[in-house]
Amino acid sequence: MEIFLHIWANNLLPLSVMIAIGIVLQRSFSLDIKTLSKLNFYLFSPAIIFNLLYETEVSWAVIGFVLLFFFLFMMLQYGVTEIVIRLRGFEGGKRAAMRNSVLFYNSANYGIPLNQLAFAGNPQTLAIQVLIMMMQSLIPNTYGIYSVNSHRKNTSFIWKTIASMPVIYVIPIAFAMRGLNVELPVFVQTPIDYLANAFLGTAIITLGVQLGSMKWRISRPLFVDIGLSCLLRLGAGPALAALVVWGMNALGMHISPLMASALIVSSAVPTSLSSVLLAVEFDNEPEFSSQVVFASTLLSIFSVTLVISLLHI
Repeated sequence: MEIFLHIWANNLLPLSVMIAIGIVLQRSFSLDIKTLSKLNFYLFSPAIIFNLLYETEVSWAVIGFVLLFFFLFMMLQYGVTEIVIRLRGFEGGKRAAMRNSVLFYNSANYGIPLNQLAFAGNPQTLAIQVLIMMMQSLIPNTYGIYSVNSHRKNTSFIWKTIASMPVIYVIPIAFAMRGLNVELPVFVQTPIDYLANAFLGTAIITLGVQLGSMKWRISRPLFVDIGLSCLLRLGAGPALAALVVWGMNALGMHISPLMASALIVSSAVPTSLSSVLLAVEFDNEPEFSSQVVFASTLLSIFSVTLVISLLHI
């Protein structure tokens, strides 16, 4: 019950308030959502990624385990999602939108607070979550851009767009600066802090603006697709993560129970705002993407509570 109330009070309720503000602003002023998405992609998101990687202490052994888990988990998720896509007969941009809604999950502003609550602020599990968040920031800015454009843009345009994403440069720079113990001067660190603190509010407002621009008439096929996405993300996600952890242990990698639980919990969170930002920035099924984020976030209060209860954390 404590987890249930905490997720409601500290994740869903504040999120709902911010989304409502975005909806009201959009209905009142017709905001330019493209500008908001560009601010997130090119300014606020790189800043928060840099800060978290630069400030979090993590060993190379943990990095190796987490990256291997992430690769195997994403491959399984992709395979299961692809089966559903083919059974539903999706084409064009809808295929990419469904993949993104399952593969990209909210490991930052939802996953990190959840990790801190579930594991009582344990620095080991926080390091694991930050690494997952790093990968969940890198994938949308590379594969995500490719997936939403591959059916309608030439390869050179796609690679040029990916190369323009600051996140792919921020990650190695943050690791290098931390490894070399390079201290940022105040006049650099302070603006980065300001930008990082602005990420969450701007991203959620962007979601609200997108929701506010929709007609909210959901056809039966769209309702089914949203339900399938939520099931794959909130149900199949943690189940596949548990399967990967079991497989790694069976191969003699000896993942500790604490790390195993942290990895499974990290996979149980709802769809990321990145899927909405990609959909809006590249005009690829923005209504479907926005409604999946909203629905999966609401349903996660029950699914995440169940996952944590089953893990006996």
